[in-house]
Amino acid sequence: MSESLWLTTASALNLAGMAWLALAMDSHWGQVMHRPAEAAIRTRRALRTLGALVLPLSLLACLRADRPSMAVLVWLMLLAGNAVLVAMLLAHRPRALRVLMPFGGRDTTG
Repeated sequence: MSESLWLTTASALNLAGMAWLALAMDSHWGQVMHRPAEAAIRTRRALRTLGALVLPLSLLACLRADRPSMAVLVWLMLLAGNAVLVAMLLAHRPRALRVLMPFGGRDTTG
């Protein structure tokens, strides 16, 4: 894989991780899904777990693209940039984050 493909993968994983961690919070879940957060406890737990798993995968993709000193710097910049992007989406277009919902935004409890 080329360097640019690894960096694109790292950025996508990073954005998804940040969005999933944000959606795992009560207030953001209600803002995006227009449903009470209590109804989706397992889904929110799964989002928290997925977010925590894909952020290190993003770091690994950065490490595949470049030497470690530069890769960590790029990863930290991706963390900051995607956190701001998710915050801006939550402020102005919260429903846009539904695109990043695994399971179609449905609670997996049945």
